[in-house]
Amino acid sequence: MRALVTGASRGIGAAIAHALADNGHQVAVHYRSAPEKALEVAEKLPGTGHVTVHGDLGANQAEQIVTETVEKLGGLDVLVNNAGIYFHHPIATTGFAEWQESWRRTIEVNLLGPADLIWHAVQHMGEGARIISVGSRGAYRGEPDAPAYGAAKAGLHAMTQSLAQSLAPQGISVAAVAPGFVHTDMVTDWLNSPEGDEIRKQSPFNRVGEPEEIASAVAWLASEKATWASGSIIHLNGASYLH
Repeated sequence: MRALVTGASRGIGAAIAHALADNGHQVAVHYRSAPEKALEVAEKLPGTGHVTVHGDLGANQAEQIVTETVEKLGGLDVLVNNAGIYFHHPIATTGFAEWQESWRRTIEVNLLGPADLIWHAVQHMGEGARIISVGSRGAYRGEPDAPAYGAAKAGLHAMTQSLAQSLAPQGISVAAVAPGFVHTDMVTDWLNSPEGDEIRKQSPFNRVGEPEEIASAVAWLASEKATWASGSIIHLNGASYLH
């Protein structure tokens, strides 16, 4: 199986790439601006035949990303939409120009980019293929300081369920995961700040998730036994939000 994981040069994406490779997939590690990190991830994956691919999902480069993946791997069986951005833009303190730009960029990368990737990926996929998107708990509980992020992830979940129905006749399974707060290098300082304890207390486990916990669910959804999970949004938030 040949898999493309977007935003895989670090964090959750890198963990997903490793989990898929551990299950025997050849992985295309996508990056936007960190070629060295992406190459480091690819070189450390178990197995052989892993590659890196470049492209900006906010700059209409989805076709380029899929084409490069297919050329390097010889095909595409699994697409994982993981790449995303997050801007703080609380309405009470954000100017209108910044508000508009935050919404525009967030929707472009977090929703339109995955939609474009899916369209191009499907042109190369056959029966048994998998499309998995990384959504968010914020689509349900809200993102008061980043409303565009919550809205984009809600749209990603809805798109997942719509496409699960429209692509089933082609034998393509479509699902998503909705993580809560996850411990990555991007939020280490935040977790070590005075707010860290409150963030951990959101879950009755009194901790946040680890990238590998998200990756294990994605790897299962990519497996041949997960077809009947098509249309599902799997909540991975340590009981911090029940939906």
